[in-house]
Parts: sequence; structure tokens; C-alpha cells
Amino acid sequence: MNINTHIHYHHGTELDHMAGIVPQLILALPFALAFGMYIYAAVRSIRKKSWPIYRTVLWSIGTLLAVMAVAGPLADLAHTDFVAHMFSHLLLGMLAPLLMVLSAPMTLLLKSLSTPLARRLTRLLRSWPSRILTHPMITSLLNIGGLWILYTTNVYSLMHENTLLYLVVHFHIFAAGYLFTMSIIYIDPMPHRLSFLYRSIILVISLAGHGMLSKLIYAHPPTGVPLDQARVGGMLMYYGGDAVDIVIIFILCLHWFRATRPRTGLIMS
Repeated sequence: MNINTHIHYHHGTELDHMAGIVPQLILALPFALAFGMYIYAAVRSIRKKSWPIYRTVLWSIGTLLAVMAVAGPLADLAHTDFVAHMFSHLLLGMLAPLLMVLSAPMTLLLKSLSTPLARRLTRLLRSWPSRILTHPMITSLLNIGGLWILYTTNVYSLMHENTLLYLVVHFHIFAAGYLFTMSIIYIDPMPHRLSFLYRSIILVISLAGHGMLSKLIYAHPPTGVPLDQARVGGMLMYYGGDAVDIVIIFILCLHWFRATRPRTGLIMS
């Protein structure tokens, strides 16, 4: 009887493990494809005209961090450990998007496409849906608002029980983080440009919302999260998020300085 029970338990564990592998593969596959497409486009661009190697390195690291967040040991641990979940959230929703935005994928794509296709893509970027999806206020609501919904409702606990919801949440975390970052710092061509002051105000408000949420998590854990894990996770979200945000602030201020400094006849190298 004990042997049969052990066999049944072992078989059930294997099924659970397989059930966890499928969502991980679904989430990791787009990043793997994006990595391959970027490398291919970079190689083609180098043949025509040089493409900065550091941008390719940033894209490679960014996609690698995103894959680590959704597949492998960290993703497995994140199902049962809130600290691991928060660490994967920082990788997937903040650090990976920042590195991938800095790698200027749209610029590379425009360089690698034929002239007719590049013009079609440019028209798409100038369309009203693109204006909405890249507006800082909208991206901030998607990014910070989505996190508030995730951690202040039962969505966090439900996503570990529903595979579809699990996939949607993780896709949203990355997409919202990427759109928010690209709407604050303009690395790629941006037809619908907004002022530095406006983007700075949105950034400050978003940082405040992110910080308030991390403190709320520290004091009032999400459903099903132990208090000790919530406190460590909240601190990780607060200080880890600040570390990434400092880079975004620095880049935004650097661009602002370069755009507004008085022009002189001197050329500085």
C-alpha cells in the first residue's frame, strides 16, 4: 500500500512538473525568437553599415534576463516563494525592458527593412493606436496600475491556479514595463514626442505609485503570502525598483541637458 501510494505521489509530481514546463516554454519562446531576429538583423545591418556592438550586447542580456524570469529555477521557485517572484518581477518588468529599450530594436528593424516596408512601418508608428500605446500617461496606468491590481486583489493567488491568467499576467508585466520605459526615454524613433517636463512629471508620479505599493505589500501582504516573505519582497521591490529607476532618471536628464544646452562653436569629443 505504501509502495502504491509512493508511486502515485511520484507520478503526480511529474505531472505537476510537466504542467509547469508548458507555460514556461510559452513565455520564453517569444524572447528566444526576438533574440534570434535581433541578431539576424544586426548581422545584416553590419554588412551594410556598422551597428553598435553594445546595443547587441544589451539586447542579449535583456532577453536572457527575461527568459530567466519566466523559465527555469527562478520561475519554479517563484510559484511558492514571494521573494523569488518579486525578483523575477524586477527582471521581467523593469531591468529587461530597460536593457531592451536601450538596444534600439525599432531603429535596427527600420535599417534592415527594404524602403517600402520601412515606410509602411513608419506610417504604423504614426497612427493613432501607436500614439495611445506610447503615451506616458497610458503606459504608466498599464504599468503601475497593473501592479496595484495584481498585488491588492486576489489576482496574485489566482494566477498560480489558472495557467491562462498566469500567462496573461507575465505577458502584461513585460509589455507594460517595456512600453512605459520607451515612453519616458526616447531611444528609438518616436513620432509622437512629448516634452521632457511632461515625461518627468509622469515619471515622478509613477515612482511614487511604485514606492507606495511596495510599502503596502510590506505592511499588508497579498493573499496567501506569508508576512516575512512579503516584507523581504516589499523591500526588494522598493530598493530594486529604485536602482533601475535611477538609470531611467539619469538617461532622461542627460537627454534633456543635451537638448537644451546652449550651442557653441566648439565641438567636444
